[in-house]
This record gives sequence, structure tokens and C-alpha cells, in this order.
Amino acid sequence: MARVQDEQGRVICCRSAVVGAGPAGLMCAIRAAEGGTAVIIERNKSAGRKLLISGSGQCNFTHDGEIGGFLEHYGKNGRFLKPALYDFSNRDLVGFLEERGLGAVTDKNGKFFPATLHSRDVLDLLVMECGRMGVKILFGGPVKKIEKDRDGFSLTTGRAQIKSEFLILATGGKSYPGTGSAGDGYAFAAGLGHTIIDPAPALAPVIVRDHRLGKLSGLSFSGSGIELWRDGRRVMSAAGDLQITHRGLSGPVILDSSRYMRKGDMIRVCLAGSGNAESCRFDLSARFRKGGPGTVKGVLAGALPARLAAAVLEEAGVPASMKLSGLKGASRDRIIALASGFPFTIECLGGYDEAMVTRGGVCLDEVDRKTMESRIVKNLFFAGELLDVDGDTGGYNIQAAFSTGSLAGKTIASRK
Repeated sequence: MARVQDEQGRVICCRSAVVGAGPAGLMCAIRAAEGGTAVIIERNKSAGRKLLISGSGQCNFTHDGEIGGFLEHYGKNGRFLKPALYDFSNRDLVGFLEERGLGAVTDKNGKFFPATLHSRDVLDLLVMECGRMGVKILFGGPVKKIEKDRDGFSLTTGRAQIKSEFLILATGGKSYPGTGSAGDGYAFAAGLGHTIIDPAPALAPVIVRDHRLGKLSGLSFSGSGIELWRDGRRVMSAAGDLQITHRGLSGPVILDSSRYMRKGDMIRVCLAGSGNAESCRFDLSARFRKGGPGTVKGVLAGALPARLAAAVLEEAGVPASMKLSGLKGASRDRIIALASGFPFTIECLGGYDEAMVTRGGVCLDEVDRKTMESRIVKNLFFAGELLDVDGDTGGYNIQAAFSTGSLAGKTIASRK
């Protein structure tokens, strides 16, 4: 599709104006164009820059399974997405791509990718579909001002003025700012009367204070249990793959749980085997009871990698060469407590340049989840990451972007 080069001061009139050419904006425009002219305004010089880097460039665009099971992957706000996900499900998204010539494959974890394993192919398909539907994309001219009057919306870009009956904000969040995610959609929404829940990084690694296991950077665990504690109370627990980094913790279980984490919280990580802290403590206690005449390090060797066992003993103040016969009960209990729930205090989450998505955004109470329309401003719609809902790793966020964009566009197309 040819890019539209606009002269200063040119006025473009359309039925629907979409701000943002990511998956949410592109899908919304495709659907909205079924009811009349649609224009996308994109601040970058090309579309979908963040989509291109998703899934390490392979584009993990959704996940396998029944769509009802998706809701639990979006935290406490997941129920908001139910109408959108059911209206345009993971199966619908796969079918949409396949009908246009792009097959899909899944990996062993249930993640869907394009059969070519190239994000560019997904993006090109969306842009070509926009062209087929007559959607114009205005590149390289960020929106500077949005005004609402009785006739609709007026958008000023510095290169052109766009007048539309409907407006869709699909600007994304603030994660990966190098792709053009400037967070300008929050200001636009607030200027139109909407409440913004403070944005923050999500799906982000954790940076910890006094990182006592930093020398074990690169060590990973499968199915490790974690607990998040705040002010002496357990906030949540989860289990999954985890990795120790030179600054703190990462891996799917940390990324997916990061939406709940705050500075000063404590994460207790089960280092010995998979499962929760209770089962870990039971197993370790049994090992010590059956340990025989060996050393303390020998007992731990069956439950922890050697380097990790040495680090736990050092933290507990117990020499690795100590015989079990000389181990006091208090020292044994410290070892078990550390191995089953090693404490890490959160200094902060990784910044927007590391976070995969943004938590926070447009308050969901002010958006009709059945249409994606504003409850405050008629004919104003929202889609994608700009909304105060974020998903786990595995394609859930891109699916939400496609689903909310599709629902908003279909609603607009149905309006007479």
C-alpha cells in the first residue's frame, strides 16, 4: 500500500481516525473500513515496529487452548476482555491469517507463530489488508492535538488536519520506547476526560537489593515456586521457570508476576526442586533425617546444584564440610528455610526498555467492554495496550490487541 504524503495544512476527512499502526490499530481500521473511510495516523515512518520484535522476531501472536482459559492470564482485570476475546478469539485470529495465505504453527509450550517464523510476514499481511480495504496510513506525523466538537473529532499532526466522526486511540503503552512507544495516548485520553491509572513496566525482570546470589547469574530453574510478600503478608504465589541474573531475577514466572510487584516487596524463591515452599521443606527435612554420616553439602547435593548448595550454606553460615552429626537444629532450619524460600528484596522492576508491556492505562470503568467505546465521550474508542489490562507472556498481549481492535472496529462499522 502506498504511503500518503501530506502537505502542511491539508485537511483529510474520514469516518474513522485511528491513532497508532500496531496490531490493535491495524485490525481496528480493517474492521472499521467495512462501514466507511478509515485513516491511520502513525508517528513512526513505518507500521508495527513493536510487532516486528515480538517473539524474538518470530511473532508469538497468540496461544493455544480454549479462549475461556485466556481470562486468567490477564491478572485482576482479565474479565474486562471477555467480550472482545470471545468475539475474536485465538482460533479466529489464526483463521484470519490462514484465509489470507499465512499459516500458523505452535511450539511445545502452546505458543502460536506464523509458519514462516517471521514477524514481518504478519505485519505485511495486515498492511496489505488495510490497502485492500482502502485504509490510508499517514506515516511520520505524530498527533499533536485532539479536539472534540459536535461534528466529531479534529486531529492536528503538523502535516495535516484530520476530521473524523469516530476516533480510536490505539497508541500502545510506554514499553520498548525505541519502537516509538512514547506514551502519548495517555495524554490524549486524559485530555478527553479519561482517568489514567499510573503506567508502569510489566512483564519486566526484577532488580533486587544486596543481590547475594549475583555470582550465580545464568542459573535457571524449572517449575520453581515463588511467593510475593508485602508488609508481612503474602500477596500472591506462582510457579514456573526462573533465572538468576546479574541484577536479580527473570524468567516467565517472574515476568508474569511482575504486574503485582512493588519496590520493597520480598520474593521468596524455592531453590530446591519444583513445587511450593511447603513441599520443598518437607523434602529437605526428609533428606536431613536420612542423611547418615555424610556432610551437610552432601545432603544438599541431591536437591540443589553444587554452586547453589554452596551459596545457601554460606548464607546460612554453615561450613560445606560440616558433618551432619555436628549440625545443630537451628542451623538445619536456616538451611531449609533458605533453600525453600530464599528471600530477595525488590529494588525495582526493569525499565520500559526491558519491559514487554505496560501495566496501567485508561481506567476500565470508563470504557464499555462490550464495544470498547468510551463511557465519557461518544464515538471515542480504545484498543490494545493503552487500556489498563496486561497479559502474561505467550502471545496473550498481542491477542488482546487484535481482539480489542477488532471489536472496536466492528462496532464502528455497524453504526449507521
